[in-house]
Amino acid sequence: MIILPRRVRDWLEQAIRDLQHAKDDLRTGYFEWACFSAHQAAEKAVRSSYQALGIDVWGHSIWQLLDNLPQGYKPSEEIIDDARELDRFYIPTCYPNAHPAGAPFEFYTERDAKRAIEIGEKIVRFCRNKIKEIESGES
Repeated sequence: MIILPRRVRDWLEQAIRDLQHAKDDLRTGYFEWACFSAHQAAEKAVRSSYQALGIDVWGHSIWQLLDNLPQGYKPSEEIIDDARELDRFYIPTCYPNAHPAGAPFEFYTERDAKRAIEIGEKIVRFCRNKIKEIESGES
C-alpha cells in the first residue's frame, strides 16, 4: 500500500494564487490567460478538497471532479453547471489549433475573463468551506 502525503494546503494556496493571477491577467488585458488561470484555480481547489478526503484524483475536467466527489461533499448543481462552463477554457485558451483560425487571444473577451473569474471564485470558496468542514469533522 502506498500512502500519499496530504497536500491540502499546497493545492489550496496555489489555487488562490492562480485566481489572483487570473485577476492580474484581466487587468492587463490578457483575457485568454485570465480564463485559463481561473480554470487552473478551480481545478486546484477541487484537488485540495479531494486531498482533504485522503483521495488522489486524475483529470482536468472540473465538473467531472466535482460531480465525482462523494455524497455529502458535492456542490450544488448550479456550481457543477458553472464548472462545465469553466472547463471550456482549459485547452482552447492556450493552443491556436483549438480554433479553426486565429490565435487564442482573438477569441476571448473581457466578459469571458470576468465570467471565468467569477466561477473560479465560487468554486474556490466552495472548496475552502468544504475543507474547513472536513477538517473540523462537521461533514
